[in-house]
Amino acid sequence: MINATQLRKGMTIKLEDNLYRVLEVQHLTPGNKHGMIITKLRNLKDGTQMEYKFRSKDRVERPYLEKVEMEYLYEKDGLFVFANTETWEELYIDREVLGDSIYYLVPNVRFSVEMFEGKPVGIEPPRTVDLKVISTEPYLKGATQASNNKPATLETGLVISVPFFIEEGDIVRIDTEENTYIERV
Repeated sequence: MINATQLRKGMTIKLEDNLYRVLEVQHLTPGNKHGMIITKLRNLKDGTQMEYKFRSKDRVERPYLEKVEMEYLYEKDGLFVFANTETWEELYIDREVLGDSIYYLVPNVRFSVEMFEGKPVGIEPPRTVDLKVISTEPYLKGATQASNNKPATLETGLVISVPFFIEEGDIVRIDTEENTYIERV
């Protein structure tokens, strides 16, 4: 059990005998009243979404999820194929289970796949991933900007803000928790 104030995007919780993935978390502390945590949850069984409000003093159950290290291989017919790194047994995972982690799927990258009662319910990407920049604005020498950053689209479709010197074809390392640029590789 954890306090509702510890809820974070991507967590899996058990509520009313169902498993839910936390999609959004917003903490509200209105004036002289008790704080509230407003969450957007997705039911892992049927895929429905709902909004749920917790009081700051509420406790939330976190189910035990077995974590299995797997390597992403490829996509086939809308399913994403992972291989267990110990047995090399393949596992097919639906796009809905992956959520935003889909932007980090690069062949041969290892992920921690969360299993509940033998079924995948989510994946945890590595802390950093190296991705290729497929489109960004060209660097204009001598041009001044209010910001030294520009948007860049990466090979997986993720759009992040990168420094002005990054060009198409560069490989960049990104932080998967914050979706931010770390360095050019």
